[in-house]
Amino acid sequence: MRRFAPAALILALSLPTAASAIVAPNPETRPPERAGERPAFAGQTRAPTTPSDVRYQVETVARGLNHPWGLAFLPDGRMLVTERPGRLRLIARSAVSPPIAGMPKVVTGDAQLGLYGLALSPGYARDHTIFFAYSEPAPGGSRLAVARARLDEAAGKASLADLKVIFRAEPVRSGGANIGGRVVFAPDGTLFVTVGDRFESMDLAQRLDNDLGKVVRIAADGSIPKDNPFVGRAGARPEIYSYGERNGEAAAINPADHKLWVVEHGARGGDEVNVIAPGKNYGWPVITYGIDYSGALIGQGITQKAGMEQPIYYWDPVIAPSGMAFYTAGLFPAWKGSLFVGGLKGERVSRLALSGERVTGEEWLFRELHERIRDVVQGPDGALYLLTDDGKGRVLKVVPK
Repeated sequence: MRRFAPAALILALSLPTAASAIVAPNPETRPPERAGERPAFAGQTRAPTTPSDVRYQVETVARGLNHPWGLAFLPDGRMLVTERPGRLRLIARSAVSPPIAGMPKVVTGDAQLGLYGLALSPGYARDHTIFFAYSEPAPGGSRLAVARARLDEAAGKASLADLKVIFRAEPVRSGGANIGGRVVFAPDGTLFVTVGDRFESMDLAQRLDNDLGKVVRIAADGSIPKDNPFVGRAGARPEIYSYGERNGEAAAINPADHKLWVVEHGARGGDEVNVIAPGKNYGWPVITYGIDYSGALIGQGITQKAGMEQPIYYWDPVIAPSGMAFYTAGLFPAWKGSLFVGGLKGERVSRLALSGERVTGEEWLFRELHERIRDVVQGPDGALYLLTDDGKGRVLKVVPK
């Protein structure tokens, strides 16, 4: 077992006094990717900056992780962390366990393929069950799968037992981009899974006969909830909850209203924050902000269409969002009620101030780290925990200075 000294990195942010009273333009000064682009409503993008006047320090909890992707806290305060190459580890204080035995075969080595998000069973204290998403090998390529397993530590060494795959996204595709992979439990005990469009199959996001470009909702045993919006509809897969989504790599339940929020990658422009409602169409690739990687318009190049939902917020140029957390703790009073979204390309965390389902302000945080932020999690101690996306990735803890 490797051990690392905690608090190896201490960084602070200096803000003006009485910053909470300051409202400044959004710090994004680059033009949108598409000339002449206009939001659908005021505040939909580039919300004004409202500095929170928070002084913090960032401590290194663990380092040397290979592209860590998802983090979940066990009831005793230890952390479970997934690494994209297919490994699951336990972290206690600054000690990182060897890879936990019993993982299924995970397809890796091509772009974004690998092991992704995880979630604990709502009854974990009783059943010790975890859920995780990964790229499963299949003839012709791979598919996103979700498995459940019991974390067994009875022999003094952690391993997975009673593993069962409870969901497989169809169809199988080659290539390694736009996989999705966040798993989130709803208050009623059902499980939401974000499924990407697999990049070269983006038109399938508008069809209901497949799982690509969707949010799906299943029960913890993999069965289909009877109140899913497309149950009984001919030609529609019953697990689909919403559709028309490109690649959701961030998802969380808003504790204020218990709704699912998803943040998804755009192409060149158009990273979106969406409040997910059953049966709704979020537009991809018919409507989107931004352009294709080639510079061409996507579809007809429109951003609005009847029957398709608008994002409540978007970034253009992109931040490549991954990982999000609603902050509800009292350790940082000025941040309470904010939504924190990690940025890969942006190498920052965007703190979004909210008023209901409207973004009223944005603050860029942790830019001094100069690291890709893969996940953001509120810890049981009220601190913010960050995963850095790197071959020598770290678990970071943000505490008051």
